Amino acid sequence: MTNLTNNVTPTWTAMLHGADYNPEQWRHRPDILEEDIRLMKLAKCNVMSVGIFSWVSLEPEEGVYTFEWLDQVLDRFAANGISAFLATPSGARPAWMSAKYPEVLRIEKNRVRNLHGFRHNHCFTSPVYREKVEIMNTLLAERYSDHPAVIGWHISNEYGGECHCDYCQEAFRGWVKAKYNNDLEQLNRAWWTTFWSHTYTDWSQVESPAPHGETQVHGMNLDWRRFVTDQTVNFCRHEIEPLRKVERLLPVTTNFMEFFEGLNYWKFADLLDILSWDSYPTWHDLDGDGMQGAKIAMMHDIVRSIKQQPFLLMESTPSLTNWQPISKNKRPGMHLLSSLQAVAHGSDSVQYFQWRKSQGSSEKLHGAVVDHAGHEHTRVFRDVQDVGQALEQLQTIRGSQVKAEVAVIFDWENRWAVNDSQGPRNSGIGYEQTVLDFYREFWKRGIAVDVIDMEQDLSKYKVVVAPMLYMVRDGVGASFEKFVSSGGTLISSYWSGIVNENDLCFLGGFPGPLRKVLGIWSEEIDGLHEGERNRIIPNAGNSLSLEGEYAVQDLCDLVHLESAQALATYGDDFYAGRPVLTVNSFGEGEAYYVAARTRDHFLGDLIEGIADRAQVTRTLTTVLPQDVTAHARVQGDSEFVFLQNYSGETRSVQLDDRDYSDLLSGDNIVAGSSVELESFGIRVLKRAVTV
Repeated sequence: MTNLTNNVTPTWTAMLHGADYNPEQWRHRPDILEEDIRLMKLAKCNVMSVGIFSWVSLEPEEGVYTFEWLDQVLDRFAANGISAFLATPSGARPAWMSAKYPEVLRIEKNRVRNLHGFRHNHCFTSPVYREKVEIMNTLLAERYSDHPAVIGWHISNEYGGECHCDYCQEAFRGWVKAKYNNDLEQLNRAWWTTFWSHTYTDWSQVESPAPHGETQVHGMNLDWRRFVTDQTVNFCRHEIEPLRKVERLLPVTTNFMEFFEGLNYWKFADLLDILSWDSYPTWHDLDGDGMQGAKIAMMHDIVRSIKQQPFLLMESTPSLTNWQPISKNKRPGMHLLSSLQAVAHGSDSVQYFQWRKSQGSSEKLHGAVVDHAGHEHTRVFRDVQDVGQALEQLQTIRGSQVKAEVAVIFDWENRWAVNDSQGPRNSGIGYEQTVLDFYREFWKRGIAVDVIDMEQDLSKYKVVVAPMLYMVRDGVGASFEKFVSSGGTLISSYWSGIVNENDLCFLGGFPGPLRKVLGIWSEEIDGLHEGERNRIIPNAGNSLSLEGEYAVQDLCDLVHLESAQALATYGDDFYAGRPVLTVNSFGEGEAYYVAARTRDHFLGDLIEGIADRAQVTRTLTTVLPQDVTAHARVQGDSEFVFLQNYSGETRSVQLDDRDYSDLLSGDNIVAGSSVELESFGIRVLKRAVTV
């Protein structure tokens, strides 16, 4: 097997700007293909992703290859200074393959095989599909790895889904055999199968979850999800191997999706040279653009944090989508703001789906740089030109880093487990929203955040936030203790420390391995009905200066103090007066426990106090207006500050006591000045790094 652990460094030296390009849809219109080049240059696009769904155009029948059209496209790119991410076309197989080899089609969890259609309707385990992918990718590597236009490999497209065929069942059995040392009794204990007499007596009885079969063994559900990720990663590795056997090695990426639950993206970290993702916010929705801005920022930070390096925004829409419940146009300014938001959080590219609107089929009405009108005289095209111009002015930012002193834990396996927990609130446990609520309070204050899984090194952070860490894997409790005892600040919350990695409850009292560092014992948790409330009453003179009252909803954890101290108590119900916010001094640091889900501005006041107490660095030391945030990237002795306005009104931002230069306008700004941000406006300011 080819060694894929040594990452290939990207060779491009510019910020990338481009789109998914589907010239195979327009081979009958050579005039359009020629016009595309003119428009790409006019839009200041320097890269295109090609070949993503081109398999049938490259192999119209088995063993018959028609690469000539792709040769012409790439040659045309090279002659015009345009680069390409060349895709492996496994995301959609040809109809001839499905007809001749039906085993390549997925079997769903109901055990029914799919018909040909859609995309990603293939089995990652199928020997035939793997063979066909290897042949195609080998030919692509041999033909195009040395092409001057090709700068990287775009592996498949938006991996996702699962297959329950016989091949996958056998692979799953092999996976669990390896995990449990070929010991069926060990598996039974880990999955707690004596419940409802579900004990396995032969490996052949192990099957994937099914709606008409087993779904109530939580350890099995969890291991199935792990297997699906591992099998997808294995398939991705299989795709990459032929690309590593040629002389000129190119960096590889695959495009992730927004908060996609089906795959643990951390498992791709060592396989891919650079990470990328597809961003499709619902701007101007009823939640408000401030909430949407924080949500998308969090996903940017996840992708950046996985490899701790710049990433690529592989897809976004220049206008609207056609698959969201409401497809709304971006208001003036929002396209530049949302594009440069990605750059602020670590992206070295802004790319779109799609370059030119399809004339027919599913995505014919999806936003594109070039509309059906076919020319540059549109508002959307001008917005894209503005982004291209801005990226040209921001070349010095490429490769720069985001320096975070705060980490928020958003762990995929914990997410799977907590959403399957069947606990106090089955109408919606709200894990994802809870993590976002904590994250957003740092985002609003212009505090840089890494978003990590629970097993990462914590030593570089001042504050680590671990909301609803229902699952605590082996060693994580000790890691938290080491972090806090060395002077770090930990924030944990209700519904934490409940189960181990097999989804087995900890014995001896919750929060299990976190009990020592948090200094509390959780006796029980109360679920509240919709509209039902409790109150938080801060203790007088508390160390965070919390005052007044705060509302509580959904979940109330009833805890006992061990070594911790109460900072606030419940105001109502039979547990009035019981601790709801605690702090435990542990070594040189502190560990906070938030025992209830809150409303109003409690989290804001909490994070404000803890950030000050931990001396966390803010991008600006001044107070930011509502729906305005500031984030920075660092390169050498220069710092690049992105001031972003997510409101529909003009906002004034007071700068601190440093001199700035505006990279987009060229203006110099003296220390202590204030700057104006138009509605949905953004300014990129350069300043010297302070020691």
